[in-house]
Amino acid sequence: MAAKKVISGGKKVRDFSLKDQNGRIFHLADLKGKKVLLSFHPLAWTPVCSKQMQSLEKNKKPFDKLNTIAVGISVDSVPCKNAWAKSLKISQTSLLADFWPHGGIAKMLDIFREEGFSERANIIVNEQGIIELKKIYPIGQLPDIQEIINYLKLL
Repeated sequence: MAAKKVISGGKKVRDFSLKDQNGRIFHLADLKGKKVLLSFHPLAWTPVCSKQMQSLEKNKKPFDKLNTIAVGISVDSVPCKNAWAKSLKISQTSLLADFWPHGGIAKMLDIFREEGFSERANIIVNEQGIIELKKIYPIGQLPDIQEIINYLKLL
């Protein structure tokens, strides 16, 4: 299945802060000089979302080599993210809680669905805070992480 929508380049991402599964603050502005992969998944505790987040954790070394910080984001709460990360054995990847205001970052990036959660999407933000790639997938499709890594190699 192909992606639903791919947008290349352009929009500057407004700075934001979210808590990760450990209650630590993730602040986008702190990552200037690095690329950031914002990997949105609809909801924790679902099979495709679990595999998507595990793929981020499994590929941490390639991301590091590409000067990229990969994070998972959904509308779930910090305690939910914490329990889920532990169950998936995710310890090196931040899973961000876009919980309140509910889906605020997903809304800012135009990927919030009326059902109350985000699209499944990968958004690559470059070192200057500009979106390089915004790829939205069918909700039941596992994103191809190798495709994202290959794209990062071109930047």
